[in-house]
Amino acid sequence: MRTADGLTSTQAAELLQRTGPNLLPAEKPVPQWRKLWGEMTHFFALMLWCAAVLAYVADMPQLAVAIVVVVIVNGVFAHIQQERAQHAAARLRGLLPADVVVRRDGRVRTVHASELVTGDVVLLAAGDRVPADAVLDTASACTVDESMLTGESELVPKKAGDAAWGGTFLVNGEGEAVVTATGARTRLAGIAALTSLAAPPPTPLSLELRRIVRVIAGVALAIAALFFTTSLLVGFQWRDAFLFAIGVAVALVPEGLLPTVTLSLAMGAQRMASRKALVRNLEAVETLGSTTFICTDKTGTLTQNRMNAVEVLTTAGRVQLAGEGYQPEAAVEGEGIDRAAEAALAALAASQGGAEFRDGQWRAQGDPMEAAIDVLARRLTGRTAQRETPSRRIAFDPARRRETAVIGTDAYCKGAPEAVFPLCRDVPALLRDEVTGMASRGLRVIAVARRRLDADDPAAGRWESCPAELIERHMELLGLVGLHDPPRTDAAEVIQAARRAGLKLGMITGDHPETAAAIAREIGLIGSPECVLEGAGLPDDEQMLGALLDRDGVVVSRVSPEQKLRVAKALQSRGHVVAMTGDGVNDGPALREADIGVAMGLTGTDVAREAADLVLLDDHFGTIVAAIEQGRATYSNIHRFLTYHLTDNVAELTPFVIWALSGGQFPLALGVLQILALDIGTDLLPALALGAEPPGKHVLARPPERRHLMDRQLMIRVFCVLGPVEAAVEMAAFSAVLFGGGWIRGEAPEAGLLMAASGAAFTAVVLGQLANAYACRSATAAPWSLGWGTNRLLAWAVLAELAVLAACLYIPQAAALLGHAPPPPAGFVLALLAIPAVLAADWAYKEIRGRKRPG
Repeated sequence: MRTADGLTSTQAAELLQRTGPNLLPAEKPVPQWRKLWGEMTHFFALMLWCAAVLAYVADMPQLAVAIVVVVIVNGVFAHIQQERAQHAAARLRGLLPADVVVRRDGRVRTVHASELVTGDVVLLAAGDRVPADAVLDTASACTVDESMLTGESELVPKKAGDAAWGGTFLVNGEGEAVVTATGARTRLAGIAALTSLAAPPPTPLSLELRRIVRVIAGVALAIAALFFTTSLLVGFQWRDAFLFAIGVAVALVPEGLLPTVTLSLAMGAQRMASRKALVRNLEAVETLGSTTFICTDKTGTLTQNRMNAVEVLTTAGRVQLAGEGYQPEAAVEGEGIDRAAEAALAALAASQGGAEFRDGQWRAQGDPMEAAIDVLARRLTGRTAQRETPSRRIAFDPARRRETAVIGTDAYCKGAPEAVFPLCRDVPALLRDEVTGMASRGLRVIAVARRRLDADDPAAGRWESCPAELIERHMELLGLVGLHDPPRTDAAEVIQAARRAGLKLGMITGDHPETAAAIAREIGLIGSPECVLEGAGLPDDEQMLGALLDRDGVVVSRVSPEQKLRVAKALQSRGHVVAMTGDGVNDGPALREADIGVAMGLTGTDVAREAADLVLLDDHFGTIVAAIEQGRATYSNIHRFLTYHLTDNVAELTPFVIWALSGGQFPLALGVLQILALDIGTDLLPALALGAEPPGKHVLARPPERRHLMDRQLMIRVFCVLGPVEAAVEMAAFSAVLFGGGWIRGEAPEAGLLMAASGAAFTAVVLGQLANAYACRSATAAPWSLGWGTNRLLAWAVLAELAVLAACLYIPQAAALLGHAPPPPAGFVLALLAIPAVLAADWAYKEIRGRKRPG
């Protein structure tokens, strides 16, 4: 049973024990065997299963078994990586705030949402998620976003007595609600049960990866069909022709692409989490690497969000205050202190937040600006002000830019000067003229007004229900309060780092243009020449708006949520990949529209966090830059793996090309089972290590990535440099052993000689891939400049690769299965040349490309 002061702690504990936590029922987990089965039956896997069946039918059981091993190894690995990614995402979601404000034991407390029980009194403010089904007990200008339940985007007005459903968002106003249902008994739980089976749409990255693998698979099948036909034409039996075709297809299929990409994205997300950046979907990691324009808020992101009231201006004079933070003691000097105290108390009456002594220091409770106003009143009056509960509160929203509270027979209002001045009977010229001067010093300026509610007023007696405009009129302007929010100490350094990375920056803020410009100058964000715009003055034409905004260091002030959305769209129309920060309840549309929506984890609303791709757990601009750095590194890692794998494909395919061009007169250097051994022994572990490569020292010293994964640069490097060199050494080692053993062109080589030559070719490819792994660590730097041991995973992968090579060559059963033998000393020496040859060719290519690169 609810009392006026809410439940008692004892009642809440008993109800929690009886009804259980306020948590949605966990989705019925998909059985592990079904997930694993999915990894065994995707497009590539099905193609390989078919090849295995055909190989068995063609009386080639060894080949069939080898193909099955490839499918199983890759399927198990992909399953493990997907599970790791899901578990990591679950752990990261736990970092997000999930607290609610309730009234228990007659006082306001903060509890975890899971601890809510039926009968709890929940205090809701604009931007909060409704934590359970409830009925509004009080409601002031409340509108609710119920789109997640109804699909309707229009906001729903709410008044006392209306139902508020768990999972919806309070967009405007404030109120108190009594919980009526929690957990599995909520309306949201019923809808979640129906929608849990719906699959999310594919992301741009996943679509591109699918395109890549399908193109490669199509090419593999086409080339396999060509070689099958060629082998029949040169007189091979259909069984042997089929063997060659299968070998070509297996050589070109990128079995490890998808699991390696998943690992790279998951590791990138975990590294971002360690740097206070929570990625809400893995594909956003890659998109971050392509960001070209950051639209950042000011308060809390570039500044410390530690408001401090430093100046009060009234008609009686100017009062200045020293001190930092929320300590009540501070030096006060100036004229008209009593009048300034009156203005401070009026501003406090129109506020909800304050400052409190907690954990050994004074901290903000609620909005930092309102905490600063609370401290200002203490400093000017020398005591803690006793605040009465308003009989009516007209909540702040971005359109009104002010907030009003009715206490007794007085109405108190605070807000932006341009929103408060029109409500006042008289605005002294001193105060009107000083707004710009205070703002130009970097101060956030709020105007404070009061109205004595006359008993003869037509609205008298119905203040709680009459329109806001009848209350907010004929007010008396009490004064201006200037608040200072110091910039973050490293803001200027981070901004310069972002610019070195080729990023354009813009400040998008609701503050006064002079305040925004002053802070932008102080931290070095504003461009030259300066461009400071106001939201109301933005052109209606999107192309004109885009041209106006598309410059580094632009400042857009007094911006509304709708204008913020237009800014994102206009920059995207100019080809930018936009990262947009936001923390307010109305920032959701802009965060969704931007390529990367960035929400504040400490001060942001639930609405903003829900709409964002990235949540800053420390609200720090530097964290965005760190996340972009990791996004670029992840993109580069995917690029590295593709380069590495396709280079191996060239070496594996070359023997078949030479055999076909010779009309079958030149023996095959590699067999199908050797190719499978290469794919498992050389591609998998080093590719995984490349996928985990940490960000390079100069990853932020180059422009943003704006290219496809398989771009012209990759194709040239693979098919004109690394691949041909590796294939040349492979065929040189093979040919040297053949001719050195007395083979004559056109004759069938002796079996032992062919096996030794094939072993030399196999060794050359393995060693070439060893060098290729180190070459692929960077697209511009030589491997020796990076340090041979800086990627420990790669070092271990290379050791494993050498162990596999030794096992394949010197374990008789393995060598016999693969159809090769250890090469003679001369063949081994030639194979060893693959290492310096690949490294030298890679270095030469990077040097030539570096000279051609502008700048």
